[in-house]
Amino acid sequence: MSVLSKLKLVTGKRQSSRVDPVVRRRHKLVAKLDEQIQICMARQQGTVYAPTKARQVRDDATGQVVSVQTPKRLREWFWQLNGKYLVSVRYGSKVLVLNAKGANAIELATLTELVSTLTALRDAAMAGELDEVLMTASQQVRAGFSK
Repeated sequence: MSVLSKLKLVTGKRQSSRVDPVVRRRHKLVAKLDEQIQICMARQQGTVYAPTKARQVRDDATGQVVSVQTPKRLREWFWQLNGKYLVSVRYGSKVLVLNAKGANAIELATLTELVSTLTALRDAAMAGELDEVLMTASQQVRAGFSK
């Protein structure tokens, strides 16, 4: 008991560090838009954007688990059609519907416009302009997991 008597003992409760789901969705979309901006900028410079992720692999010879850097698989949200670029915004596996008419892609003339448009979409997401669209897409994704 002499050790415990030397310590300052108090009653405390850890506070929850949960983030609001709307903010979490917003930050997830912004992170994915940042990746798409990096892909576009790399394509403009004639290079390949290939981020890596750590993966745990068991070595067959020794049986030890080793951390290995592997390339992260990224899917481009943009494509070229009839000399113009089209970009769609995705949340998980769902393509976001961007207006009430059901438009799900943005048409652009050049890669430079593509970078500026993705940056504008990133700013709109940070400002909360895409929150309703994200909520709809999130509900669709969640509905796929329920029985």
